[in-house]
Amino acid sequence: MLTIRKAQTAVFEDASLVDFENRMVVHIKKFFPDHFAALQEEKTRQLIQFAIERAATHGIVNECDVCKFTDLMIGFGPGFEEDPKCAWAAKILGDTASATSSERVDRLYDHGTALLDARAAREN
Repeated sequence: MLTIRKAQTAVFEDASLVDFENRMVVHIKKFFPDHFAALQEEKTRQLIQFAIERAATHGIVNECDVCKFTDLMIGFGPGFEEDPKCAWAAKILGDTASATSSERVDRLYDHGTALLDARAAREN
């Protein structure tokens, strides 16, 4: 019988986290090149790690959902979900009774990207 100990599981989890972080660096570099250029790789990794931590406090742990959360963090700033200017985010994230974490992230992403699109249209 094969037994996997907690320490071994932690190694797998750490490797998975590093893999996700690496893929997120590529994602940010591709979709947010100006942001990546300003931060460079080390600070981009710090942003990703912060986004992972912040997302987890809202029960968001699925990679796709964390990616969307990170994208919004780039658009609205770190800690956007607690910023009074983004009260919509706290309201959506707080709806834990009627929505799963993925449903909340989808709503958050849809609302946030609509706001960013409207901002971009006004600036052009």
